[in-house]
Amino acid sequence: MFSENFSIMEVTLKTAKQLGLIPEEFDKIVEILGRTPNFTELSIYSVMWSEHASYKNSIKWLKTLHREGKHLLAEPGQENAGVVDLGDDLACVFKIESHNHPSAIEPYQGAATGVGGINRDIFSMGARPIAQLNSLRFGEIQLDKTKWLVKGVVKGIGDYGNAFGVPVVGGEVFFDKSYNENPLVNAMSVGIMNKNDLISAIAYGAGNPVYIFGSSTGKDGIHGATFASANLTESSQEDLPSVQVGDPFAEKLLLEATLELAKTKTIIGLQDMGAAGIICSTSEMSAKGEHGMEIHLDKVPLRQDNMLPWEILLSESQERMLVVIKKGMEKEAEQVFEKWDINFAQIGQVTEGNDLKFYWNSELVANVPASTLVLGGEAPVYEREYQRPTYFIKNKEFDIDEIPIPDNIKDIACKMIENPNIVSRRWITEQYDTMVQTSTISTNFVADAGIVNIKGTNKAIALTTDCNSRYVYANPNLGTQIAVSEAARNIVCSGGEPVAITNCLNFGNPYNKEVFWQFVEAIKGMNEACKKFNTPVTGGNVSFYNQTVLENKTEPIYPTPVIGMLGIINDKNDIMTLGFKDKGDVIFLLGESKNDISSSEYLNYYHAVKYSPAPDFNLEQEFKLQSVLKKLIKKRLVRSAHDVSEGGLFTTLVESSLVYNLGFDITTDSEIRIDAFLFGEAQSRVVVSVTPHKMNTFIDFMREENFPFLSLGHVTKGELRIDDESYGFIMDIKTKYMNALGELIDK
Repeated sequence: MFSENFSIMEVTLKTAKQLGLIPEEFDKIVEILGRTPNFTELSIYSVMWSEHASYKNSIKWLKTLHREGKHLLAEPGQENAGVVDLGDDLACVFKIESHNHPSAIEPYQGAATGVGGINRDIFSMGARPIAQLNSLRFGEIQLDKTKWLVKGVVKGIGDYGNAFGVPVVGGEVFFDKSYNENPLVNAMSVGIMNKNDLISAIAYGAGNPVYIFGSSTGKDGIHGATFASANLTESSQEDLPSVQVGDPFAEKLLLEATLELAKTKTIIGLQDMGAAGIICSTSEMSAKGEHGMEIHLDKVPLRQDNMLPWEILLSESQERMLVVIKKGMEKEAEQVFEKWDINFAQIGQVTEGNDLKFYWNSELVANVPASTLVLGGEAPVYEREYQRPTYFIKNKEFDIDEIPIPDNIKDIACKMIENPNIVSRRWITEQYDTMVQTSTISTNFVADAGIVNIKGTNKAIALTTDCNSRYVYANPNLGTQIAVSEAARNIVCSGGEPVAITNCLNFGNPYNKEVFWQFVEAIKGMNEACKKFNTPVTGGNVSFYNQTVLENKTEPIYPTPVIGMLGIINDKNDIMTLGFKDKGDVIFLLGESKNDISSSEYLNYYHAVKYSPAPDFNLEQEFKLQSVLKKLIKKRLVRSAHDVSEGGLFTTLVESSLVYNLGFDITTDSEIRIDAFLFGEAQSRVVVSVTPHKMNTFIDFMREENFPFLSLGHVTKGELRIDDESYGFIMDIKTKYMNALGELIDK
């Protein structure tokens, strides 16, 4: 594609376009440098000014998000991950990121390296990863390609995470044809550290040495950031850079070496090498510290011969770190690397000024100002046009009265339990180690959130990832409010207090006005909900260009702003699980049922209706629900709590029954359509169970709170009964529920 003789190659606008730069950006580079860049310099700008690295189309709106909170220890967006104060001198570091395009082409390594990269973001700040979560989206499950992607992604996540030794405590999986060609693989990592030991990604102090340590550098992933900033097409397989290959055992050594190095107090600043590799780490650390660097690329340990300087700069080889060490303490740092048998080399030093100078065998091959490459510097920022999609009008035209009430409700209930978006994820979760490190108290398959013990304290953290993309497609603003609210609801149902979020914003092409409208409306909805719950956005990831071009027709994915939320459980006695506990316990519904089946699995799965509004939702009512539920848990008035979400009330009751093989006997509300009562997904509802001897106290409390609630019925020994009719026995339903996903994938 390009001449190997980079030093004499003539760079033109055509070259810039081949690298993904537009004419205005090429002109700006010429203006910044005061000359035409050489090929290495142009390659630097092409990756650092890509959407994936610069957020040039999204940063204007990201800056409007709620970013203030009493628990925050670092300004959002200023470090590799969000940092939250847990008290007792402890901090929690957490972040979610996407690895969508690599996973679409090479699912195993794409997912595995996504897990590796997000864990490096955590331990590069001095925190030990203690939990992982994920949010996955795939196409129609009956397609062979979908099955291939699911198997590859799940095995990649499992193999890397299990070998690295961090438990998966939660996640979500969703199937829809909008993801047929472009799956989403969002990985979240969470770590714990002493808040006084935080490591920053910064470079300062002229003369301080710069080291690279970890795996050797190869040609894998070159221009990976550029690849992630373009549409997937039928020829994307040919455009994919050499696939990044993860090595979890090398990453384990890198983790231990990094945390031990932190104890030596030799570190000025440290950053992992993710997208764009060495150029990203050197530029971001230098710009943050308002210094420059001199880097000798010929000193970088390589695993391939004949690598050119621009290839070394842009390589996204995995399991690598860049660190600035205090001058005079080199020996102490090197002893740590040697102890852990880690590859390392001193490749340069910090300099005064703003320039990044890269050398190859003493020849200056690139000289660029660090501040011109990064967010907040001179990287371009655009204001994209947007307009409301035509389908939005179709959603508002939906009329529930035009949907007939089926007379085979029992049959539908059985089918819903085998819906791929509702069934047990056991086929997936059995491939993950959920208990390694012995800190997992509960996964989100037993409670509404994953719960991780904070050893040496009476505290735990509650973690969740949430987004119903069908709701967001129906109404991006309201749907994203629901995503934040459901995340908070899952934390509260588990006994926690929502504290902060990270996000992974997966959308189509930002140059598509209707897609960008979805993005803008989602940001507005997220901001409103985060303010209401006081859960600031600590950082995250924007992933545009998630769509497929087939036969000249572009189809974006459903807009999918995934919310990763952290909650604190200050007293482990407050931990609440979702399972019914004993026969005879009384079942109550907190919140109001509505004549609403909009955007539900039932409407989509059974009636095949695509266009409808988001389900009934009111942010104030949601906030009140969570406030009431927190008090109920503190007062020990409920024995279980499980929110009503995908699949509606019937699914919630079944999932609460499955944990201890119990059942339920309930009565529906005659004023509400039976399909809406059982399968509707109106928000702000939670099913709780109460012991009979606390029932009167519970009822008195709910009346004092003036919050709507309904007595549904009671827990049974194992039969499921609705309106005096048997819907079967829990053990029979459990067999179908637990095995359906595996059978669909293996069919």
